[in-house]
Amino acid sequence: MATKTVTTDTFAQSVLTSDKPVLVDFWADWCHPCHMLAPVLEQLADERADDLVVAKVDVDAYPELAEQYGVRAFPTLKLFRAGRVVHTLVGATPKRVLVAELADHL
Repeated sequence: MATKTVTTDTFAQSVLTSDKPVLVDFWADWCHPCHMLAPVLEQLADERADDLVVAKVDVDAYPELAEQYGVRAFPTLKLFRAGRVVHTLVGATPKRVLVAELADHL
């Protein structure tokens, strides 16, 4: 399972009402750290497909989502559970750190 692209139209259904926790990557194409993080998120999506959805929001295409969730730096990762943000990480995070940060919430 790869990461899932979400839009303003699909955000509520894909993220807020998901029966699994959803890690949302707020990213931009011009953001070098975002590109560094992308393969880590793809791996995480594949490895944790049974208990986690990894979604991506292009903040240039959907700035209203970034504004709604207070995203001001990129990449920003927000973990949603039952429609609420339960954890936030900012910046390109190494996989081992990302997994450790998420462990308490999965």
